[in-house]
Parts: sequence; C-alpha cells; structure tokens
Amino acid sequence: QVQLVESGGGLVQAGGSLRLSCAASGNIFRIYTMGWYRQAPGKQRELVAGFTRSGDTNYADSVKGRFTVSKDNAKNTVDLQMNSLKPEDTAVYFCNADIRPWGYERGRDYWGQGTQVTVSS
Repeated sequence: QVQLVESGGGLVQAGGSLRLSCAASGNIFRIYTMGWYRQAPGKQRELVAGFTRSGDTNYADSVKGRFTVSKDNAKNTVDLQMNSLKPEDTAVYFCNADIRPWGYERGRDYWGQGTQVTVSS
C-alpha cells in the first residue's frame, strides 16, 4: 500500500505565502514523478508544478515566478512554496505521484487527500 500525505495549506491574505508538503510512504520501489495539482470550484483539476521522470520541473504559466516546487528523494517528499498568492490561487491542492510499488512491473498513479488553500483579497 502506498500513501501520499499532504500538510500545509490554510487561509492567507493576497500577497502572502504558504508552503505545502507531501510525503509518500508505504510499499515503494521507485518514484517516477511527483507534483501538485489543484482544483477550484467548478473547474477542472490542473497541474500546478511538478517533477518529470527526467527530473525536470514543470510549472503552470499562472504560477511561474511565484511558486517553487522542490523534492527530497531520500525522504520521498515534494514541497510547494507559494509566494505572492492571489485570490485566483484559491483551490484544493492535491499531491500526485507516479510510483512503482514493490512487486509491480510499472508505476501507478497515486493522489493525496487534498488540502484547501484560500487566498482572501
């Protein structure tokens, strides 16, 4: 069993900062990708930032220059530092990872439970 557990999030004023953390645990053989998605009310879930299989980073255009994604391979964690937050960043943020568990031949898609980020104007 593999789990993604998120922490952080909350309520912040526009211009403020928040940090989200996600830790993967359990029956992990290899982690291929890790990153963050978000879903605002009435909208589709979208990629915010993450690491590709090659270790490169991807960012949504709307967060470039404001958000920074980082990871610790030894701890199986991925963090999202969010600065200069805007009301339009309000959403539920989900950790996502492509993880190959022990005993499996390929990776599987895993999601965290989601954490609310609310930015007030």
